[in-house]
Amino acid sequence: MSETLKALSNGLADVVETVSNSLVRVNGRRRLSATGFAWNDDGVIITAHHVVRRDEGITVGLPNGDTVPATMIGRAQNADVAVLKVDGDLHASTHPKSDDPLRVGNLVLALGRPRNTPQATLGVVSAIGSRRMEGTIQTDVVMYPGFSGGPLVDASGQVRGMNTSGFSRGASIAIANSYLTNIVDTLLEHGKMRQGYLGVGAQPVRLPEALAEEIGQETGLMLASVESDSPADGALLLGDIVISLDDDPTPTLDALLSLLGGNRVGTEVAVKVVRGGQIETVAVTIGEKS
Repeated sequence: MSETLKALSNGLADVVETVSNSLVRVNGRRRLSATGFAWNDDGVIITAHHVVRRDEGITVGLPNGDTVPATMIGRAQNADVAVLKVDGDLHASTHPKSDDPLRVGNLVLALGRPRNTPQATLGVVSAIGSRRMEGTIQTDVVMYPGFSGGPLVDASGQVRGMNTSGFSRGASIAIANSYLTNIVDTLLEHGKMRQGYLGVGAQPVRLPEALAEEIGQETGLMLASVESDSPADGALLLGDIVISLDDDPTPTLDALLSLLGGNRVGTEVAVKVVRGGQIETVAVTIGEKS
């Protein structure tokens, strides 16, 4: 048994040593520095939005000890992600294949470089996803000061997400790679996060019992307003109860907002509504929120 534990211990230390080549110190606030990591070999760095208080004057401490200026590419405030760009010798982190999902109970490491040397803490995956936000990983790793923006790494040394303490004081949360990829691609192309837009005001309401049983959903969103010349104008009506977008249920406002991501801007979606007691489907082309 001791040899098994020794092999595991050495294996985890090897992982930290390897991943630390992509780990950087982010100096974007007055107090303790935070962490970031190289997303690709072109100098693109991911870190947490809440640890970068300004857009200018940001510097990054590289693994070789050099400190270089960083350019702010953009932010995804709702996801607590910021993307920076530097000129320097950086090695990108390794990302897993899509057919190798992280599972509850897997061992993971949280890595940080709030000072000059890498730090690490070990834990397990507690949950995948949450009601508050899609694309999250909950763990029991200890988030030491300055660890926000650093990578969550599995036992094979592959980065699975970005750690952040920006969402919950009671749980350690990481933004998963699948979500990060969309954010980075959008910010590199547009410099900001695009947000889909319907142009409606809505509030949750309970559905009639028979209808709720029929569609397997207890609540929908009743439209209290429809803006003139908005994407919804002419397609959706006051009093409509929106129950899904492209068959994805919309029981809450958060659920609706999560379905209006930037990838849907300009696309036509099927909005299913309860109108006059009957379920109808109308087509709406998602606009972009200015």
